Amino acid sequence: MKDKDAEFVEFVRAKHRHVRRTAFLLCADWHLAEDLAQATLLKLYRSWSRVRRADSVDAYWRTVLVRTVIDHRRPLKGSERPVAEPPDLPADEVEHGHGIDVQRALATLPPGQRAAVVLRYWEDQSVAQTAKLLKCGEGTVKSQCAKGLAALRRELAGTLDKGGVA
Repeated sequence: MKDKDAEFVEFVRAKHRHVRRTAFLLCADWHLAEDLAQATLLKLYRSWSRVRRADSVDAYWRTVLVRTVIDHRRPLKGSERPVAEPPDLPADEVEHGHGIDVQRALATLPPGQRAAVVLRYWEDQSVAQTAKLLKCGEGTVKSQCAKGLAALRRELAGTLDKGGVA
C-alpha cells in the first residue's frame, strides 16, 4: 500500500500544475480549475492501481479531467441550491509565463471550441485522440478547432490593435 501512495505522490508532484493549468484552459476560472484538478486527482487516486497500469497515464488523467469538466457543466442536482449573490468574488489569478491575452481570449470561446483547442494545441493531442477524449467525430474536432482558432485570431487582433501584448 505504501508503494502505491508513494508512486501517486510522485505523480501529483510532477503533474498537479499541468492538470490545473489544463483545467483552467477548459473552464476559464482559476478557482473552479483548482476544484476540477482536485476532483480529477481524487478520482485517479481511487483507481491508481488501474491507472498506473494504463498504456499512458497522461492520456488517462486527461480523459478523467475532461469528463470531470463535462460532469460539472451538467444541471444541478436536487440537493444543490443556487444563491442570488456569491459569498465573495474571487480575484483573477494570473499564472506568469503564459500569455494573459491568450487566456482571456480562450475564455471567450464556447466550451466545445475551447476544449478542442486546448486539447489539440495546449495538450498536443492528435485529432483522433481529441475526438476520443471529447467523444465526438474527428470532423467535429477539426471544425471546432478551425472555428476556435479563427475566433482567437480575431480576439487577439483586437487586443493587439488596442496596444495589448499577445
